[in-house]
Amino acid sequence: MKSRISCLALTPALLMSALLVGAQAAAQSSADLSSKIEAAMQMDYRTEAEVARDANRAPVEALAFMGLQDDMTVVEFVPSRQAWYTKILAPVLGNEGALYVIDSNNTFESWGDLLKNPVFKNTKKVPVELNYNREEGRYNLGALNLGVNDADLFLNIREYHNFNAEDKARINQTAFDALKSGGRYVVIDHTRRHMQPEVAPLGRREDPVQVITEVQATGFMLEKASDMFYRPVDT
Repeated sequence: MKSRISCLALTPALLMSALLVGAQAAAQSSADLSSKIEAAMQMDYRTEAEVARDANRAPVEALAFMGLQDDMTVVEFVPSRQAWYTKILAPVLGNEGALYVIDSNNTFESWGDLLKNPVFKNTKKVPVELNYNREEGRYNLGALNLGVNDADLFLNIREYHNFNAEDKARINQTAFDALKSGGRYVVIDHTRRHMQPEVAPLGRREDPVQVITEVQATGFMLEKASDMFYRPVDT
């Protein structure tokens, strides 16, 4: 039976993962990885608006929290038009790793010639049907046929809140099936207080305890959580 670890990163951030490495090796790897991430942040295809978000999104710290290594197979769920993480992940994984991006054909078309850049040579598109339901204020997700079962990381970044309970369950199951034993599932999203009702002003916020419960129901174990994105001034 496969064991998988959920990394939930919410606004407090949650991570589920369990890999142990020697302290010295980890320190060396961390320094090398940080350099590669920082180099990716300097790529000329990144817009001023994307660079402006670096301070809040802290990619070096966030990706270290996720346990990213440059030889991993990573799945990114719905990077959307901006492809903020995609543009950082692709150069880091470009030589030894692989990046699968799940999104609609409309999104991929909006990227123009981005994926023709040589740093995206190990980036693979996984098209899905993704339509916005105005009545529900959420996206309707089509069939998920990823065709991957040995991924190291599955990233669900600021998208969990965009789906109804049925689709969330399918996404979580897709993550479980895509990951190898010991793989990590990362969820980053905006949060509301536990048991706080989901009223309109909080529609883009998730109850973190409920998210943990939903992900664990798929078979994941929670390894750790982080509040690295918590902002006390956020009302």
